[in-house]
Amino acid sequence: MACQSVSIIDMDEQALLGLNPNADACYRQRAIAYFEQLKESHDAWEVCAEALAKSVYSDDHVKFFCFQLMNTQAEKPFIRNKAAQVFALTFVMEYLTHWPKFFFDILSLVGLNPHGVDIYLRTLMAIDAEVVDRDIVHTAEEVRRNTLIKDNMREHVIPSLVESWYQILGAYQQSHPEITCQCLEVVGAYVSWIDLNLIANDRFVNLLLSQMCVEDLREEACDCLFEIVNKGMDPTDKTKLIESLCQVLQSAGFFNVEQEEDVDFLAKFSRLVNGMGQSLVLSWTKLAKSGDVKVAAETLRALEAKVPLLIKLLVHEDDDISANIVGFCYDYLHVLKQLPLLTDQQKANVEAIMLAVMKKLTYDDEYNFDNEGEDEAMFVEYRKQLKMLLDRLAQVSPELLLEAVRRVFSSTMQTWQTASFMEVEVAIRLLYMLGEALPASHGAHFSGDTAKTSTLQDMMRTLVSCGVSSYQHTSVVLEFFETVVRYDKFFLVEPQHIPNVLMAFLDHRGLRHSSPKVRSRVAYLFSRFVKTLHKHMNAFIEDILTRIQDLLELVPPENGVPALLTSDDQLFVFETAGVLVVNGEGPAERKQALMRSLLMPLTDAFRLLLAKLATEREEERQAVLADCLSHAVGFASRTSKAFSNKQTVKHCGCTEVYRDCLQTFLPALSCPVQRGALRSAVRSFLHRMIICLEEEVLPFIPAASEHMLKDCEPKDLQEFIPLISQITANQVLVSFSLGCSLDALSVLYLQSQVSPFLQQVFMPLVLAIFEVLGRPAEDNDQAAALEKQMLRRSYFTFIQTIASSGMNEVMASQGVENIERVLFTIIQGAVDFPDPIAQKTCFIILSKLVELWGAKDGMVGFPDFIYKHIVPACFLAPLKPTFDLTDAQTVLTLSECALTLKMIHHKRGHEFIQYLQTEYLPSLQVSPEITQELCQVLQQPDVKVLKNYIKVRIQWRKP
Repeated sequence: MACQSVSIIDMDEQALLGLNPNADACYRQRAIAYFEQLKESHDAWEVCAEALAKSVYSDDHVKFFCFQLMNTQAEKPFIRNKAAQVFALTFVMEYLTHWPKFFFDILSLVGLNPHGVDIYLRTLMAIDAEVVDRDIVHTAEEVRRNTLIKDNMREHVIPSLVESWYQILGAYQQSHPEITCQCLEVVGAYVSWIDLNLIANDRFVNLLLSQMCVEDLREEACDCLFEIVNKGMDPTDKTKLIESLCQVLQSAGFFNVEQEEDVDFLAKFSRLVNGMGQSLVLSWTKLAKSGDVKVAAETLRALEAKVPLLIKLLVHEDDDISANIVGFCYDYLHVLKQLPLLTDQQKANVEAIMLAVMKKLTYDDEYNFDNEGEDEAMFVEYRKQLKMLLDRLAQVSPELLLEAVRRVFSSTMQTWQTASFMEVEVAIRLLYMLGEALPASHGAHFSGDTAKTSTLQDMMRTLVSCGVSSYQHTSVVLEFFETVVRYDKFFLVEPQHIPNVLMAFLDHRGLRHSSPKVRSRVAYLFSRFVKTLHKHMNAFIEDILTRIQDLLELVPPENGVPALLTSDDQLFVFETAGVLVVNGEGPAERKQALMRSLLMPLTDAFRLLLAKLATEREEERQAVLADCLSHAVGFASRTSKAFSNKQTVKHCGCTEVYRDCLQTFLPALSCPVQRGALRSAVRSFLHRMIICLEEEVLPFIPAASEHMLKDCEPKDLQEFIPLISQITANQVLVSFSLGCSLDALSVLYLQSQVSPFLQQVFMPLVLAIFEVLGRPAEDNDQAAALEKQMLRRSYFTFIQTIASSGMNEVMASQGVENIERVLFTIIQGAVDFPDPIAQKTCFIILSKLVELWGAKDGMVGFPDFIYKHIVPACFLAPLKPTFDLTDAQTVLTLSECALTLKMIHHKRGHEFIQYLQTEYLPSLQVSPEITQELCQVLQQPDVKVLKNYIKVRIQWRKP
């Protein structure tokens, strides 16, 4: 018969009538013929699937017919999966209402037909995904439905399904192992929510254990047993189940893992053992808490009987096998930690686990240090798991761990010249890991416990004196420097070792190593080493600076010679140099000379490169030059991090050095090209100088501001405003950055220095902001709108800083017209822009200005401004449709609005109340009763009463 295409509308309705058992013989014959016809069609299965999914037919016989047809057609895996998905969706919709015999119909259809069994098992897995899988998010209604489905299945069909699984596992393990594996997967999926006794019985478990001996089945059998073991149950019953499983597995030789060559199977088996072990730990914990001492002791014996197997798997050369048992190992150590006293056997177990961890920490020959890929990343993660075990071992028995590490470390360091890099690296790594595994006493590993201190000190002494820093492998060298810095406090106890370690940092072993990776890491570690031990390096400062001089050079782009360090690495070296200079002993003249010799090469190179940039026409070349110039500024800035409240720039005599840097860098602001990069670099330097130079930086700011305010973009201004705000807020500049305080005279002095500068720069900055905010933009340009919003916020924050800084003369000196212009922008920000963050800031400003200028003897004309503009703002802002009290920022805005009203009342008194009663509130058509009520609330001392009242009465226009 020729293949035909079929659609639902083409389905032979007359033939379908023959599916009814009571139909006439002619109809039944027609149905059979029709079935044979559809079997030949390529797309009949899709028609049937759609009919089932859309519930086109309600008759069970027609549904069964569709299933049977799909069963005959579903050959390819993707078709079978799709068919299973359709069956599952049909089941979910129909099972509880119209099709309670779903599973019995499927089972009667399937029989022992391999194709049918395949579809049946796929359908069960699809049902599990729809009804049980917890990784899928369901609605509350779906959860309720799924619970009803599972309850119904448990009551009516699960025993039949379990029996079918048993029959399938027995019938197909030889002829169709793939079907058997599918069935094992189904059992594993369903065991979590069905009655365990249906599976955990002699008949079923013996069948599963027998399949552990079949090569094609044992991995899936392992997974299935794992799910059974993980099933929640009574701790005593769980222990019995696991013990019975273990006895059979051990008798069958599965515990002889050394003889097993199939690593994929061993990975599964290791996971199974891990599950059994963790389940026993959980059982012991529950029994111990319940006070059932005898049964708990039996469970602990069962648990410890598995430790030899645990260690075999943990130490296995395949990391996947080892990683799968780490959870059991960790939990077992946690059990030992809770025991009051360890037996000799338990101590032996601890030592065996220690040795296994130490062995597994070792790199293998295939690890690619130059090009680390996925395998290397997996080993790094595996090492983190082993570190967890080491930390737990330290909690169980710190003495045993310390002694074990000492033994391995000492023997390896004696023969490091001939040992493999893996052995040497792991020996040093173990010493490093002790730093976290053994808690330090008061932050130091070389005080407190004498035994620990002595052992660690001995190992560190060996590390820095045995010459291992010369080992020719990057992993060993890196581990050496990491460990030296981890235990930098050792050198406070034995400072005689500092010179040798310094040389290691500075020569071919460290900053001049052949590996860029080593050089980069050492640059950072060297900075940490020097920060801790600079007090012991005074005699070496000039020598160190001489040795690193070439590493401090600004490498020009046309050089062509690759630099030893990246610019990021150089930042650490410059900071290190700064720390050495600043913290060295001797007079300020010495520090000034050293700092000048450190920074002069930078400034000289900067001038030359800036001149080249100004004449360069090629854009790509311009970007390279600008990048180099930015690095120069960044390096100079980084040296300033060495100063502190004890060692200030002024105290060290370095003020002039940094003033010279400023004079060198500021011309970059007027460079016509690459303005963004250069402005950003110089602006960052200015931030540092405001902290370091205090009032000495102020003469440079006006000229810098003039350049930075030309041709601004919103982002430029947004980044510039914090610079001015920093100066404004820092009347006590040193206090702001270093945590110290100044006396009142010092504050007044700084105010006298800062205020004139701010008066000079205030309006140019404000006008630049107005100009940028006033630029037209496309209506749908959301990025531009967001930039303006952020700039507007920054502007209001700047005004708030000025108003709150005690320098109100900065605004007062700007002239009436300019003051009014600024004030109106604040009113506009408080009322007109639907931005609660900006609105809140604006009301804070208004409240502060009322406090400063709102008294009887305040600024001329300001009381009129209060009544004409500030009072209306306090009432109009909350009336805006955009004033959303479900928003937290808006609630804060309302609070500031109330505080502003309270401040007006505080400054203007009864005059304000009378104005509200006789003029303003009547103009809003507020009733006399509410007006009187509001005025009474306003006069109460607790501002919370006013806040709550306004929130309730936010629509005063309503009667």
